Amino acid sequence: MPAGEGPTGGRLAGKVIVVAGGGGIGDELARRYAAEGASLVLGDLNAGAARKLADEIVAFGGTAVGVALDGAEDESVRAAVDLAVSRFGGLDGFHANFASFKDGESGLDVLGLPLDAYDEVMRVNARGFVLCTRHAVPAMLSRGGGSIVYTTSGAAFIGEPVRVAYSMSKVAVHALMRHVAKRFGREGIRANAIAPGVIAHARFNAVIPPEMAREFAARTVVGRLGTPADIAAMGALLMSDEGSFITGQVLSVDGGDSMRQ
Repeated sequence: MPAGEGPTGGRLAGKVIVVAGGGGIGDELARRYAAEGASLVLGDLNAGAARKLADEIVAFGGTAVGVALDGAEDESVRAAVDLAVSRFGGLDGFHANFASFKDGESGLDVLGLPLDAYDEVMRVNARGFVLCTRHAVPAMLSRGGGSIVYTTSGAAFIGEPVRVAYSMSKVAVHALMRHVAKRFGREGIRANAIAPGVIAHARFNAVIPPEMAREFAARTVVGRLGTPADIAAMGALLMSDEGSFITGQVLSVDGGDSMRQ
């Protein structure tokens, strides 16, 4: 876990959080939330990886359990939320952090994109986040409120010659997030989205040539690529009571690349 206030005395102490989707960003979200004191359920398609990270967190003094989770399957999401409630007593936060990139495999524009690829991206990225919301919000309402965070993408704001389904799905997530914030805000629910810039992690480094990574870094105002820790830092704020006046927002964590309003 990252250095900070420790696993029992942080700003998320007493909170129960589900992180749906591990990997580069998701693993760091889990570590940070646990380090800030949250009791954590980490779910991922790779159940073994989720359990391994949960064991790592517990070894450092945190509280976590790893489970199999398919965010696009209703019963799988329900089971993760039910586990958080039964194991830890309730749900205070849910971070939806998974995505399908299937439309990017073809490298085709909207005229040539196979519709089965389009359907799969929307099933996972848009419908899956709806499923997460439908299970997380009632559990948080019964707790008196909570925070739901969606990982989105800068692809929602820029025109790209490919990945049209992915970009469309992320715009849909923004609409969902704002709906949740507006509809349930008076009942104690906050909803926000984090739009990462280019984030360097093991899988990124395995497929992106160093010269391309340097080009990405040069585009940012701060002159470097993002890290999963940058996203986790924003997530921790949004999950905490310190973020209680932030809702209905898409927060770009991209080193100043976008500078949008």
